[in-house]
Amino acid sequence: MPKKGNSEGSVYYNKSRNRWTVQYYEVDINTGKRKRKTKDFKTQEEGKQYLQNIMYQKQNSLYIEHNGIPLTELMKSNLKLKYDTNLISDAQYIRTLEVIKSIEKSAIAFRKINSLKAEEIQEFLNSKKHLSNSSIEKIFFEFRQIFTYAMNKGYISRNPMLEVIKPRSSKKDKKVRALTVKEQQDFTNWLINQDINDFPYKNIYLIQMYAGLRIGEVLALKTYDIDLKNKRMSVNKTLTKNLKNETVMGDSTKTYAGIRDIPITDSLYEYIVEQMKIAENIEENPEKLLFKPKNKKYTNRADVNQELKRILKYNWGIKDITTHSLRHTYGTRCIEAGMQPVVLQRLMGHTDIKTTLNIYTDVLNEFKKEEIEKVNEYYLKKDLLNSSNIYEEIER
Repeated sequence: MPKKGNSEGSVYYNKSRNRWTVQYYEVDINTGKRKRKTKDFKTQEEGKQYLQNIMYQKQNSLYIEHNGIPLTELMKSNLKLKYDTNLISDAQYIRTLEVIKSIEKSAIAFRKINSLKAEEIQEFLNSKKHLSNSSIEKIFFEFRQIFTYAMNKGYISRNPMLEVIKPRSSKKDKKVRALTVKEQQDFTNWLINQDINDFPYKNIYLIQMYAGLRIGEVLALKTYDIDLKNKRMSVNKTLTKNLKNETVMGDSTKTYAGIRDIPITDSLYEYIVEQMKIAENIEENPEKLLFKPKNKKYTNRADVNQELKRILKYNWGIKDITTHSLRHTYGTRCIEAGMQPVVLQRLMGHTDIKTTLNIYTDVLNEFKKEEIEKVNEYYLKKDLLNSSNIYEEIER
């Protein structure tokens, strides 16, 4: 029999099996003793690639600890690496960790990264069809990302995700509803009749409805972000959560495109001025917040959202509106007024125009119908489709 190689591992031809055999060693984590392992392949190249992957893995602390690299352990390790290198924020870390924890509830979570097959991953993802498309997308993204990472690190020689299809949810996508024009009128009239001293959320809701800011962006506004002379506000921060789930001031907005200047309309101007006066008269407001709550550093987004729900349900029986719906209401009115999607994209702080188009598809379709009607009216006015005119042109 040919020499089996060094103590780390080797590849040799096994005549009795008519296969190329890979031999390598692992340390039993329970006994501390070395165990010899073998695996057969049809070609020498496949065997060498497999042994190379094993050698790469054995340099990884996760492999050393678990005698292999469990799927979710590698996911968490990669997540920590991105967090430690400032590639993701505290809030992104928390959200991604929740996704990984949901995967950990399954048996597949503890399988070694190099042992998982496309069929097994597909079966797992198919079992999640009861979740929303958004939730499925997040889980699918984590799988796709971690197997790409494993390929780049040399932990696996073949990416099983290339054969995996993202399943569609059995649920209908839940769309964020905008207020109707009548609902917006009613709510606006109710708000402007409230005394700001009795109802501190008044101008928060007005800014969302008439400037399209995210709730975290509104609550992060500072008095020096407001330029009353030129009638614009600078959006450059957002309230977010840290690893302790505490509300903190973020370093930037949700996306890089979120940093933007928003015009202050004439209808909104007086309420911005009203809020500026209140903010400037607050003694303990070192950050010069436009909305500074009493006895708290920052306004809690959840409190603002719950109060909105309570008001709408109590006054008009509306149950499906959130603070994000108020931002969506602004976007909807802009499209209805004839604003081009590329302009709305910048005002809303969307990174990609596709996001704007996808969110406002229904509104754009309705707007398109109205525009086509204008074209039809023009045709009729100019008598362009008069059949007698057509026949006269043919005869000529």
